[in-house]
Amino acid sequence: MTLIPTDLSASRISDAVRDSNREIAASSRVIDLSVGIVVCIPCFRRPQHLRLTLDSLVNQRTPRSFAVVMVENDAAGRASAPVAAEYLAAGKLQGVCLVEKRQGNCQAINAAFETAQALFPAATRFLMIDDDEIASPDWLELMVRTAEATAADVVGGPVLPVFDDDSQPWLARHPAFCPTYDYTGAVPLIYGCGNCLITRGTFERLGSPAFDLRFNFLGGGDCDFFNRCRDAGLNFYWTAEAVITETVPQSRSSPGWIAKRSLRIGVINYSVQVKAARSAAARMGLFAQTLARLPLSLARSARLLASSKAVVAMHPMLMAVGSALAALGYDPKPYEASKIVS
Repeated sequence: MTLIPTDLSASRISDAVRDSNREIAASSRVIDLSVGIVVCIPCFRRPQHLRLTLDSLVNQRTPRSFAVVMVENDAAGRASAPVAAEYLAAGKLQGVCLVEKRQGNCQAINAAFETAQALFPAATRFLMIDDDEIASPDWLELMVRTAEATAADVVGGPVLPVFDDDSQPWLARHPAFCPTYDYTGAVPLIYGCGNCLITRGTFERLGSPAFDLRFNFLGGGDCDFFNRCRDAGLNFYWTAEAVITETVPQSRSSPGWIAKRSLRIGVINYSVQVKAARSAAARMGLFAQTLARLPLSLARSARLLASSKAVVAMHPMLMAVGSALAALGYDPKPYEASKIVS
């Protein structure tokens, strides 16, 4: 075990950042450089919920030592940084909190993973949890144990919604909230990084930046990243027992928000596919397929209306519409809109 008191190693931490747009906002008093596991947490204007996220990490049932790297992505307000500093200074968690001055989903995630790899050279497994999520007590142990037992390059787990408005429990079955898989085992792909473990070898294989900045304000950088992992021949495993819960505010359970989410999923799907299309012919073929899916999706939604709520049944059609709009140049930036600082 190599322990460094951080007040004597500012240069060591600064070397790990190596970017003028990133600065260390807080660090624990002692950092164990020999840890093999780092949990990464991008943060943006949810300080009260961040406490719940960090409490869930403090209470992990595991004998393994791990560190955390938190990224404050609101350089002006910095509401999350004091919460991170509190937990680090008290020794509840070890690691660092840095400020990423460039706003955007992919900027924050890249900052977290890149800093984690640089600051903790012995770490081979990097997990991620969002600042509106809560890890179940055995989450870290189950994710790491799965990675060890299966030699998977990427491990995923379910993110289950907890709605502030609990009057519509059926919303948990909507594809925007429902986990992709309901079993433990090898899977062809995972789609989100809100509950994932990625090995150092995977990052080395994919290169830098891991999360493409073209998805910075749209979202879907994780979907693109995992698609590239699959295309590179890397393997995935799903651990259904490694549960994370996500707090869903009332504003995100309204029909309007959910419809926009379905449209955006369609935009992301098309954006990932068109990026992977290497030739003009491939792109034209994708364009034709995208338009052809419109009537098929309408028929599918009509069939679902017989057994599902309208907001669930409309999802296939709205996704297809989103993909078609993206093919025609539609480029929403929901993360950019939410990050405007007055």
